[in-house]
Amino acid sequence: MTDYTPMTQLPETGGYKAGDVLVLVGELFGRGYANGLVEEAKRVGMTVIGTTVGRRDSDGSLRPLNAEELAEAESILGGTVINVPLEAGFDMEAVDGQPSVAELLKKARPDDWDTISFPEGLLEKACAAGTARFRAAISQVARELEACIPAGASILLAHSMAGGIPRARVFMPLLNRVFKGTGDKYLSSEAFWNSNLGRLCDASFNEVTGDTFRYLIEETAGLRQRAAAAGTRACYCAYGYHGTGVLVGGEYRWQSYTPYVQGIAKMRLEAIAEQATANGIPATVFNCPEIQTNSSALFLGVEISLYPLLTAIRQEAGQQVAAPIEARCQAMLKEGETVVHLLERADAFLASPVLAKILDFTTWPQHNTREQAELMLASSAELMGMHSDQKQLVCAELSRIVFLSTGKLMLHASWNPPAAVLWLNHDIIGKLLADPLGAGIA
Repeated sequence: MTDYTPMTQLPETGGYKAGDVLVLVGELFGRGYANGLVEEAKRVGMTVIGTTVGRRDSDGSLRPLNAEELAEAESILGGTVINVPLEAGFDMEAVDGQPSVAELLKKARPDDWDTISFPEGLLEKACAAGTARFRAAISQVARELEACIPAGASILLAHSMAGGIPRARVFMPLLNRVFKGTGDKYLSSEAFWNSNLGRLCDASFNEVTGDTFRYLIEETAGLRQRAAAAGTRACYCAYGYHGTGVLVGGEYRWQSYTPYVQGIAKMRLEAIAEQATANGIPATVFNCPEIQTNSSALFLGVEISLYPLLTAIRQEAGQQVAAPIEARCQAMLKEGETVVHLLERADAFLASPVLAKILDFTTWPQHNTREQAELMLASSAELMGMHSDQKQLVCAELSRIVFLSTGKLMLHASWNPPAAVLWLNHDIIGKLLADPLGAGIA
């Protein structure tokens, strides 16, 4: 079990400089956590090199990006993208003439979720094939990096791969019931996770979210050896989630979104970083606060713990920093609604005895209960309903602050990390906004 190790002091400015390189392992789509890391790397003068997951053609075959797709990916990143498909997972792997997992599930019906099964050994063979494909691809990426990165450059390899929901239509209605279901639509995450479909998801999440970090570390040993010979550094970081410390009832309290079934894979990610660190390899998982992105839309209610960030900023950074942020947030609310009321209602949810009954750091991640799900979804709807425009949300403004802040904290802390696993809680984000390093975020 990983110890709870929040970052309590701002990191010293890292030693990365112009000519050093950030390698983003995982394609950059839209706006999310990785944008903050990319922006901070560019600010300090680093060269940014990206990767791609590739694309699937209509026949299911995996291919590199075409010229138009590559140009778009490099435009989004603002840097060169190595065009080797780094798709992780095994749901599309056809082995020994058998159909892939995705193919097998094409005719599966959501109502049959608890009786669906797979031929013996199929998942293990598919997973082995997916691992071999990914390892070969990351090894090719490593060779291309060795060819294009100057020998005297320090390197930060940032793992941003996450997810792993198999590509089959049967999953979305089921996961909507797990994460958004109330009344007759409610589905116990524990019951789903203990089914064959749940076990498939678990294996897929472990492979995509966790094990790819290990493959990355192992296949880039040559980069580390070259950096050591040149007296420079090759460091690794990854995006984790294991709950967040937020202000509840006036004190910082660890809390978590429930049911975060991917948490098992995130703990696997932490264990990989701890093992690498024990072997003398600087590898750090940064457990970041919840944000709201396109990919997190499935997890309705995950955004509730974002609201107290406003209070943390006021407490840690002071009125001068907090006031303009609060003013922007107030402008997003309906006439008659206030930021004060918004924060009161978010606090009421986070302080609820219903959550206190199920949340426990030592046994995380917890499964949902009907009572918890209905309270969370009702609270989320109430808070969303306070806004005048559902496309202009307070949590989007706060998410921007989080991903820009975590990017700065991760880049600089990765240079000389105090632990293999660090929590970036709301207090450290507030402290950053009061510091010259955090200038421009608020």
